[in-house]
Amino acid sequence: MEKFVTLTSTVVPLPIQNIDTDQIIPARFLKAISKEGFGNNLFRDWRYDKNNNAISSFVLNNPIYNESKILVTGKNFGSGSSREHAAWAIADYGFKVVISSFFADIFKNNAMNNFVLPLVVSETFLSQIFESVNKNPKTTLTIDLENQIINNNSTRQLEKFIINAYKKECFLNGFDDIDFLLDKKYKIEEYERNCEY
Repeated sequence: MEKFVTLTSTVVPLPIQNIDTDQIIPARFLKAISKEGFGNNLFRDWRYDKNNNAISSFVLNNPIYNESKILVTGKNFGSGSSREHAAWAIADYGFKVVISSFFADIFKNNAMNNFVLPLVVSETFLSQIFESVNKNPKTTLTIDLENQIINNNSTRQLEKFIINAYKKECFLNGFDDIDFLLDKKYKIEEYERNCEY
């Protein structure tokens, strides 16, 4: 996987609370077993009408956000069923980071396992991001994973975030769980050589 150290991007604002996994990826699209292609149906029922026509008022259909790598959402994102497909859809669409003031625990873990960084911020900072994007849709955020800081580049407001040390190391090095273990192989072998049985 690609290393994640810093990211500067415009953001997709979705100021809706309690977005559940069925809204992220409706159940009728869960038949596929490959992770590829799920991004096409991300927020499907909000992006398209019953005739499969794009709903112009939905934020993902606004071309100004086509290159955005950061999704900013309301509180309690990813609630509902534990389907990992929700994280697959977000990753496949191209998002690298999701920011909210609260995530459902299972979704949060699924996101990190699919190399999407879920960042929890205060309600105040979240509101400031939405306000900045509302004033200027080209507002960018910079995510500094090493120092665990989010910078709103429009206002210069900063906020620290918390991340599990193990997952932080995985993101910084582009490791999944297996890569992490393989990287420690020499330490494991050294321990075995020195271990008294």
